[in-house]
Amino acid sequence: MNRRSFLSLPALAPFSFIPLSFVHDRPDKGIRVDAGKDRFNKSFTYLGARFDLKVSGKDTDGAMCIYDTLRFEKIGPPLHKHTNLDEWFFVMEGEFKVQIGQDIFRLKAGDSVLGPRGVAHTFVKTSDTVGRLLLIHQPAGTMEEYFAQVIQLKDPTPEQKKALLVKHNMEAVGSALSPD
Repeated sequence: MNRRSFLSLPALAPFSFIPLSFVHDRPDKGIRVDAGKDRFNKSFTYLGARFDLKVSGKDTDGAMCIYDTLRFEKIGPPLHKHTNLDEWFFVMEGEFKVQIGQDIFRLKAGDSVLGPRGVAHTFVKTSDTVGRLLLIHQPAGTMEEYFAQVIQLKDPTPEQKKALLVKHNMEAVGSALSPD
């Protein structure tokens, strides 16, 4: 029995005030994305890293999106927070320094850390080799749209950067981390 049929059963009539908008049709088959490829063949470079979208918010009814990133440079985003999503960091290769709130974590391959929504966070690659970091945003929010828009900005003004962050439920609250 599918969810829509179950939710329309007479026994559930007392709950008929609950909107069915949360019930969505998910894909009924797997979605394969090959190694080194992007879900929509739209890899991009941002802050010294190549981003490959592996799972889109479009695939999960907005529940999450997952990026596989290859980090070439020892740079990262400024300290920022998301008001509407959690961000999970999983180190696949290399070493990273991650700040969540006031805590600094030194992570190596296999380590992970969660940045809860509303808590300021940032990260930077510290190893001399290429690093690989898996980023999961939950829910997906508008992260895919944010990245699509931010990579279009060529030499943005501070006002443009701030407006884009605000549009996508983020706030810059400090500087980027030093890899030292």
